[in-house]
Amino acid sequence: MKNIEEYIRSIPDFPKEGIIFRDVTTVLQDADGFHLAIDEMMKCLEGVEFDVVAAAESRGFVFAAPIAYSLCKPLVLVRKAGKLPFDTISREYSLEYGSSTLEMHSDSIKKGQRVVIVDDLVATGGTLECAAKLVEDLGGTVEKILCLIELKGLKGRELLKDYDLTSVIKYEGK
Repeated sequence: MKNIEEYIRSIPDFPKEGIIFRDVTTVLQDADGFHLAIDEMMKCLEGVEFDVVAAAESRGFVFAAPIAYSLCKPLVLVRKAGKLPFDTISREYSLEYGSSTLEMHSDSIKKGQRVVIVDDLVATGGTLECAAKLVEDLGGTVEKILCLIELKGLKGRELLKDYDLTSVIKYEGK
């Protein structure tokens, strides 16, 4: 079996010159790659006590769902504004060029619950920080933030310094 890095496609100069896009779709479309990714992410949760898995939209859903299922944990969705049908709480966060808003159902996390937040990739950290703040707004505690990929050159770890961030693969660049 290959190692997980071998399943990730690197696309130079996308979406703009000088950027190497780390494409996880090649992990997902290969059964062995997807299985390996989930197994490696689950290893990162060994010894972590938590009650809920929260997933950041949208690729976080793909990785969080099998983890939550395998560990018999509830799955909570962190979505872009206007996508959830019930009462929500929301937070705005900064993007490289502008801002966006994330929401969670107001009843998705109970006070005192311990939460692991899952996403495919951490870049600048804005999305994951926003998700963590939403969990905290509902009275939960973020036990870990777990990502398949970390782009170290974008310094998301610095923004998330107050959280236990684990990534399976670390790339030095952007």
